Amino acid sequence: MKGHDEVIVKGFDAVIVKRLSAFVKPYAGVVLVAMIGLFAATVAELVTPVIVQRTIDSNVIPGHFYYRGSAGEPGPLSELLGSAGTIPLDEDRGHWLVAGDRLGVLSGSQKNALSAEGRLGEQEWYVLDRGQLAGGSGRSGDDVLEIIQSRPGLFVPLTRLTGGSARDGYVIKTRDLKVLNSDELLVIRAQDIEGIGRASWVFLVLITASLLSTFVQVYLMALTGQNVMRDIRTALLDHLIHQSMGFLQKTPVGSLVSRCTSDVDTINELFTSVAISFVKDFAIMAGVIVTMFYLNTRLAFITLATLPPIFAATLVFRVKVREVYRRVRMWVARVNAFLSEHISGMEVVQMFGQETRSGGEFNDANRGLLKAQLSEMHVFAVFRPLIDLFTSISTAVILYFGTSMFLDLNVSLGVLFAFINLIQMFYRPVMDFSEKFTIMQSAMAGGERIFDILDQKTCIPSGGPDKEPADIRGDIRFSGVGFSYNEGEQILHSLSFDIRAGETVAIVGYTGAGKTTIANLLTRFWDIQKGGITIDDMPLGDMSLESLRRIIMPVQQDVFLFSGTIAENIALGSGIGRDEVIRAARTVYAHDFIMSLPEGYDTQVRERGSNLSTGQKQLVSFARVIAHNPRIIILDEATGSIDTETERLVQDALAVLLEGRTSIVIAHRLSTIQHADRIFALSGGRLAEEGSHDELLKKRGLYYNLYKLQYQQAGRG
Repeated sequence: MKGHDEVIVKGFDAVIVKRLSAFVKPYAGVVLVAMIGLFAATVAELVTPVIVQRTIDSNVIPGHFYYRGSAGEPGPLSELLGSAGTIPLDEDRGHWLVAGDRLGVLSGSQKNALSAEGRLGEQEWYVLDRGQLAGGSGRSGDDVLEIIQSRPGLFVPLTRLTGGSARDGYVIKTRDLKVLNSDELLVIRAQDIEGIGRASWVFLVLITASLLSTFVQVYLMALTGQNVMRDIRTALLDHLIHQSMGFLQKTPVGSLVSRCTSDVDTINELFTSVAISFVKDFAIMAGVIVTMFYLNTRLAFITLATLPPIFAATLVFRVKVREVYRRVRMWVARVNAFLSEHISGMEVVQMFGQETRSGGEFNDANRGLLKAQLSEMHVFAVFRPLIDLFTSISTAVILYFGTSMFLDLNVSLGVLFAFINLIQMFYRPVMDFSEKFTIMQSAMAGGERIFDILDQKTCIPSGGPDKEPADIRGDIRFSGVGFSYNEGEQILHSLSFDIRAGETVAIVGYTGAGKTTIANLLTRFWDIQKGGITIDDMPLGDMSLESLRRIIMPVQQDVFLFSGTIAENIALGSGIGRDEVIRAARTVYAHDFIMSLPEGYDTQVRERGSNLSTGQKQLVSFARVIAHNPRIIILDEATGSIDTETERLVQDALAVLLEGRTSIVIAHRLSTIQHADRIFALSGGRLAEEGSHDELLKKRGLYYNLYKLQYQQAGRG
């Protein structure tokens, strides 16, 4: 596993995304609905500029040009005749009115040639055909005819354009519309006003649909992200609680907590802020390009020519921001590590007068973090204005070439307006990439750290059938057991001994002799590398871990209490009733001190039992063991931190506790084990001596030396 302080910085990693997708799979239906919402919102967003373009060209500044030609003859306009944007005046004789925005398919030379042949008029007309003559918006056709008749010089019958028969209607030069007063314009352009109203409603519907679709998409992706976070946290905890002590002791607790909290949070950000945004941003950018080509191919190609610099700038930004982000994360890790270490060890800092030195070291780390964050700010400070510059350049290019094309009738004003909106829409996702890129990097790093933990396979394999304490006699046998925590550092050397059911055996020895290791191996916190351990002639590996740890329960010197009530710490969620909890507490004389607490058994225990004394915590741990009623008990320096008065109470309780059970007592205070049935004296991972207290003193060997040394020290004290 990577070191806990190592900074992992990743760009996009397909392997991590693939592994994360396994957590998303149960919510595939929700994600599909979110993607449909995303698609709907994207389409609505892309359609709005087209609606505006159509409204401008059809209702705000509509204009048609006279054209003479047949739908069957070759030519760039022949395919348009008869479609939207063309009005047949006399289809048999080839007389048409073509909307100005449809002339964009013609090049300048084609327009000149058609004009020279008299087939394309140079005058732009506003048309009043049967629809306009019928009135609209509460006005009758008579109102329209009255205005036409009152201004005979402005309105021209359609028959005059064709020189003969034509459909009913009139035209007026577009530039002459300004001659009319406001009341006349309201009557003449009633259908245009209705068209603008309809377009406004369509626009409102599109905006509403986009809003609702975006809400659905955001809500469902946030829901998916929260569910995925829950599943990953559950998977992490389930994985960690089954790992061996070797893994858990070598991995800092802070690192594991960080994996389960902050690293998982980055995955939520990936779903709620990055994944869906990237999909939408790419969809918007692709949709903008498609829409541009749909509106005008020539202007679309001109616009695309302005985009390569932004792609190059984005690639450079990606490299630069990854480097500065790596430096920021590195310095954040150093600052956090320094604060965690020095705040935890503040007592030592103050005791040795190291406040000034510690402050100076922190200032150095803090300045490093400041420089790294300023570097990150500089990168963004250059990139964001650069995006604005490229946006302005693209807009200027569209205006320059689009205006020329508009004057040459190659593009309508509505199309030009739509292109400006679309280029603004195109650059917004580019800016969004810069905001989301660091989040993606953080999510990739968080994903790698999470899977780095999940890939650690150090769990102790569980054996076969379950056993209940009542089914076990409690015979223990070590046969040639060899064990080392680290390769090349042997702790136990072919250790062999037998412990009979119901027997109390004490294990003593110098520090490092292997006393606690025996307890760790017997409970299978670690697995042996050589030899065998059996309980009632059954190898430990053939017994399930759950049943083994119901049968054997250790009581350690450093008692760990969880946040919760006293009663909950004794029962530990095993379903033990309140009466059994109280009976267990009475057995170890913990009941009186518990009842003296403000809320008795319902008193809340602070973090790690900080509101209880060491002796009180030890008594709670004894009550915990008695309540669970194991067949074998291991006391690992369990009375080492208890005062003499409390120890007398505990010794009386232990006599009741150990009666009829197999017990192993590991102790440095030899006064607490003198009444053990047998005493094992260990030296260098080997069994040096075995016997009762009196027998070992007579041998004048290792135990005698330990006993003599301890009482000499007590005498000097």
